[in-house]
Amino acid sequence: MNYREKLKDSKRIVIKIGSSSLTHAETGRINLAKLEKLVRIISDLHNQGKEVVLVSSGAIAVGRIKMHVTDFENTTLSEKQAFAAIGQAQLMMIYQKLFSEYGQVAAQVLMTKYTITNNLSRKNAENTFAELLKLGVIPVVNENDTVSTFEIEFGDNDRLSAMVAAVTGADLLILLSDIDGLFTDDPNENPEAEFIDIVPEITEKLKGMGKETSGSCVGTGGMSAKLAAAEIATFSGANMVIANGENLNHIYDILEGKECGTLFTANKKEDFYLIDYIET
Repeated sequence: MNYREKLKDSKRIVIKIGSSSLTHAETGRINLAKLEKLVRIISDLHNQGKEVVLVSSGAIAVGRIKMHVTDFENTTLSEKQAFAAIGQAQLMMIYQKLFSEYGQVAAQVLMTKYTITNNLSRKNAENTFAELLKLGVIPVVNENDTVSTFEIEFGDNDRLSAMVAAVTGADLLILLSDIDGLFTDDPNENPEAEFIDIVPEITEKLKGMGKETSGSCVGTGGMSAKLAAAEIATFSGANMVIANGENLNHIYDILEGKECGTLFTANKKEDFYLIDYIET
């Protein structure tokens, strides 16, 4: 079976982009050219008849730059939350402007872990996403870092994007990060690390390979967070691909069935219950 070919038929797609993929490495400031290209690609997919949800990191990074804070390593949790409040509005303003230039309407959706764990809130989120997509709107999702610390501490929106994929009933989740995909070891430290093309099943051995570290000072998502996201996404019935966000054309490559990134194939569990996969 050609699992890659099946990705061409994806109708509802969640795309997650990390902070490190949205900012200039030298300054930490937003890479506007890249952001514009991302919006253009998503708008193009929308014009093809696909439904797209964007999960975007970057609010904290934008906020700290706005406040001229350069020492990110020693930033407190409350400071990060304050930066998120500043940066989220700034980031959304940029998204709104760019999407409007391509004739699209974007909507901001802020979520917390409580949104998922509370049955009523989760149902409300499902209804909101369904209505936005029905209206042809492109939801732009982030964690509400001003009132929650789940993603600040646990994974740079990786798991949040998987939860969004589950809540929206997505066919495909694309995680754009600063890595090419999954390797047998850290390729930055071990030159003999082998690239893993397709993961048909997430085993305990595979989860044991996950790393808690991230190569970026503006991101927090290590491989363990991505494997946790893969478990949620695939068990909910979505395929998931981890690919390098340095080249945004990888989005097209993935949807054209080309070999790009690591593909985790959908493995829907009939008894899947999202709350079971959320750390408390």
